[in-house]
Amino acid sequence: MKQTASFTCTACGASYRKWAGKCDACGGWNTIVEEAPLSTGPKALGAKGRTIPLTDLATEEAAPPRASSGIDELDRVLGGGLVPASAILVGGDPGIGKSTLLLQAAASFARKGLKCLYISGEEASAQVRMRAQRLGLTDASVQLGAETNLRDILTTLDAERPALAVIDSIQTMWLDSVEAAPGSVSQVRAAAHELVTFAKRRGVAIILVGHVTKDGQIAGPRVVEHMVDTVLYFEGERGHQFRILRAVKNRFGPADEIGVFEMTGGGLAQVPNPSALFLANRDQPAPGSAVFAGIEGTRPVLTEIQALVAPSTLASPRRTVVGLDSGRVSTILAVLEARCGIPFAGLDVFLNVAGGLRVNEPAADLAVAGALLSAREDVAIPPEMVLFGEISLSGALRPVGQTENRLKEASKLGFSLATLPSGSKIEGAAGMTVRQMPDLTAFVGEMFGAG
Repeated sequence: MKQTASFTCTACGASYRKWAGKCDACGGWNTIVEEAPLSTGPKALGAKGRTIPLTDLATEEAAPPRASSGIDELDRVLGGGLVPASAILVGGDPGIGKSTLLLQAAASFARKGLKCLYISGEEASAQVRMRAQRLGLTDASVQLGAETNLRDILTTLDAERPALAVIDSIQTMWLDSVEAAPGSVSQVRAAAHELVTFAKRRGVAIILVGHVTKDGQIAGPRVVEHMVDTVLYFEGERGHQFRILRAVKNRFGPADEIGVFEMTGGGLAQVPNPSALFLANRDQPAPGSAVFAGIEGTRPVLTEIQALVAPSTLASPRRTVVGLDSGRVSTILAVLEARCGIPFAGLDVFLNVAGGLRVNEPAADLAVAGALLSAREDVAIPPEMVLFGEISLSGALRPVGQTENRLKEASKLGFSLATLPSGSKIEGAAGMTVRQMPDLTAFVGEMFGAG
């Protein structure tokens, strides 16, 4: 049976039988490209395979060995260290510091005795050496290579047998057996498959650098994220010196774990206490500021949520949100108006998470509401107070998990007062005064004298 070529959207991976200018699945324009069909041999169907070994769920296996990099923030995100034969995908915006981070990581692993290779498809070896000199890494025994031909790269890796190989980046790799341009869906998928298969077969840990789209997703087919063992996103704003390494998938450790780094003249420096860093320069209490005690992975992190509410001259007031889910903020504004009788119509609302961190927890609802009300009423929240709790559509406050860890972190940083939903477990609140609120109306009445 003759195979016909198919067409695939480079943005979302949707397949089509013919070319079109617009993808119906994601709405992208000029993102559909032709993809060569998969070859099928005479034994594709009907051939008898081998019997695979099976085990039961009670079978105990030893935990995989791990190699520490010496960079505690990186080891935390990896789940405790680098696992042999693992495939890791690292994505991030251009210029955010992915290559700097991985070059520092390779040098750190090399100093621990691991044989490391750094293959760059975007820069010449001389450019990588210049960066290494600037970062003070020339004493590390990292071997460099500049190549995009995947066949040559795999041959080199097979001959050198390193413990770790960094491929920068997967979008620049090309396989001569695939008739498509580098960076296309076919090339990225085939190159990732070959590298992951090689990692499992030869016991080599491989780190792949991935470009991201304008929406912040790793460019190419989503199947690449399913192939690898760990997916890390390197986040941050160029205007801030903070960088967040976040695990969104990890087969060898907890997901949503974060590592915090600071961009300095000598490269990326790890931040062992991110709460103190995000709460720096909070000398005087100011209206519109609330401290949220959150959980990132297994780590409690305190962040400052800032709000500004001002009269609007527009028919539709502005709602500008940075670092939070804008839909969630709109829901909180609606609950404040419907359940508490506090309107925000005719008012511009600006919300920001200090330090460039992104907060995705529903537990931030109470801190967001507190910051909004503080800005609207021009009343400062006590600087020694932390807030957390989820707001339901009825206006009730719902308890959240890991209350003890949140309170311990707040107490360690000098906070003495906490406001949280009724019914929360507060056994670990030693040394702190805890206010428990049943609903948003009670919170508004207690904090701002209205309800």
